Amino acid sequence: MAKLTIALAKGRLQDEAMKAFHQVGIIVAPQELSSRRLLITDEKQLYHFILVKPTDVPVYVEHGIADLGICGQDVILESIADVHQPLDLGFGYCRIAVAGKKHETNLTKELSVLRVATKYPRIAANYFQQRGVPVELIKLSGSIELAPLLGLADRIVDLVETGRTLIENGLEIKEIISETTARLIANRASFQLKRAAILELVDLLAQAINKPK
Repeated sequence: MAKLTIALAKGRLQDEAMKAFHQVGIIVAPQELSSRRLLITDEKQLYHFILVKPTDVPVYVEHGIADLGICGQDVILESIADVHQPLDLGFGYCRIAVAGKKHETNLTKELSVLRVATKYPRIAANYFQQRGVPVELIKLSGSIELAPLLGLADRIVDLVETGRTLIENGLEIKEIISETTARLIANRASFQLKRAAILELVDLLAQAINKPK
């Protein structure tokens, strides 16, 4: 069986991904997971995992450093990486949303240009362009919720899981752009060269996801 290299998004999706692999018999030793190593392997030495920032997962996969990757659909949409998407893993559900101050009027009718703060400039630009709304995009890396509160932006486009952070900062969802879940992505060349091994893993993960709890 061909060995596979898999890029995993560090953070909220990593634990869920490792649970899914554990369910299908791909076991990574606890000491490996608890270490600070960014390159780890399973006990059978068949799967090598690269732990990277979520936004870097499609990059490693598209360039063939990793055969497969797991990241959110939001990351894929923002990167527009040329990768194959064989499986929706179902976990990590969030919404990509436009948010602003509570009870605020429809600013798109009042302002000639809407200022939008986001870490998803491509997604935001496409969304507002499709609606004919002129925007000035302000790219931020974190704490996006501060932008409307401090007058940096009129709206934000961000990933919303529970919505609690928005509520606690006096914001609310104005529009939903898209829903997103974790996806298994594949390098297009690897999908051909290691097709049997990849499809076997896809089938195992699909069975685990659909298994009654």
